[in-house]
Amino acid sequence: MEIPDRYGYAAENVNPPLDIDGIPAGTASLVLIVDSPNPRSSRKEIWNHWLVWDIPPTLTEIPEGWAPEQATEGQNDFAEHGYGGPNPTGQEQTYRFRLYALETTLGLPSTTEKDDLVDGVVGDILDKTKLEGTVAP
Repeated sequence: MEIPDRYGYAAENVNPPLDIDGIPAGTASLVLIVDSPNPRSSRKEIWNHWLVWDIPPTLTEIPEGWAPEQATEGQNDFAEHGYGGPNPTGQEQTYRFRLYALETTLGLPSTTEKDDLVDGVVGDILDKTKLEGTVAP
């Protein structure tokens, strides 16, 4: 799937809409991690574009340009809170949208870094899914 240019960091920089279904019974919250392997920065193996946790499991869609009010957004690798869209340079890049259904809420502060977020979900994952898209410069 090719991600439309308007969702890119240098364009409108708004998240694409995402449909959510098949949430398992007993889910207390969702976690969304958007990242890209092979990032534009050679110093990082994976570039973090969006970290969102404690998403209500009743949510059936993340709308375009979503500003979560009942969830927590962490800092992306653009040193901003919220969504930071694709920003490829030099070659096509893959972007991963990973959604986790958890049996608990995390209650982590917005200053939580990705490694701590990932550590927080270990052992509490009921289900997970991944959607990948590409963007060319």
